[in-house]
Amino acid sequence: MKIVPGEIKTGQLHAYLLGAVAPRPICFASTVDAEGQANLSPFSFFNVFGSNPPTLIFSPSRRVRDNTVKHTLENIYATREVVINVVTYAMVQQASLSSCEYPKGVSEFEKSGFTPLASERVKPFRVKESPVQIECIVKQVIETGKEGGAGNLVICEPVLLHINDDILDVNGKIDPQQIDLVARMGGDYYCRASGNAVFEVTKPNLQLGIGVDALPWSIRNSSVLTGNNLGQLGNVHELPVIDAAFQDDHLKNIMQYYSVNPEEMEQELHTYAKQLLAENRVDDAWQVLLAGG
Repeated sequence: MKIVPGEIKTGQLHAYLLGAVAPRPICFASTVDAEGQANLSPFSFFNVFGSNPPTLIFSPSRRVRDNTVKHTLENIYATREVVINVVTYAMVQQASLSSCEYPKGVSEFEKSGFTPLASERVKPFRVKESPVQIECIVKQVIETGKEGGAGNLVICEPVLLHINDDILDVNGKIDPQQIDLVARMGGDYYCRASGNAVFEVTKPNLQLGIGVDALPWSIRNSSVLTGNNLGQLGNVHELPVIDAAFQDDHLKNIMQYYSVNPEEMEQELHTYAKQLLAENRVDDAWQVLLAGG
């Protein structure tokens, strides 16, 4: 399939983009109008774009179906302030309910059952149930167009963060398992960022990884190892050598049992290395692969 924007309906393009660019974090934006009436609404066109100065951007886009704008955007133009709350699995159904298009003046806090907390540096309320609440001033709004589906990039500068201690690990960092965030996919789908969905990828080697192109031919062209496996192996800063002190009973069994069949031995060694890489034991995987010559 190939799609040229402008050659299909905006609603169709919108659906493809949201299905492909996912998962997207959720900005649960709390605002007030000029009279101080509260509004609360979730937006998935959202991310962090800098830390010095701290910068968050979200987009309350123009509605595709009728080209109207949301109360959130109207309130931002009126007050230039917003509180961005994060959305967790425990509150996702209520957050979704708040996205209903209630008439102006109706509080989504009341409709969705969330508890408003007074902010310290801005007028909009915080959401008590959210474990991270970020008070922001609005620096700029960039309108990307005037038609339905056009974005309105709300560039925000955080001035105060409220973080629930219960989501912190022993080092004072946010624990992904404890915060239990959710993200938006396409259509009605969401993603829960906890449990087995959360995994670690070692950051690229600061000394520069040797790269996949520098891997021995038999490893680079393995029928067992995946592209992800090769990426792990290529992240070492120099090609490893055999460590005489390395001991592994399973490796020893493979070397003994398949000694008369080099091709089967290589398959078994690569299979075992793949298992070790899945456990992020990269150094051990290298020793297993090097043992095959």
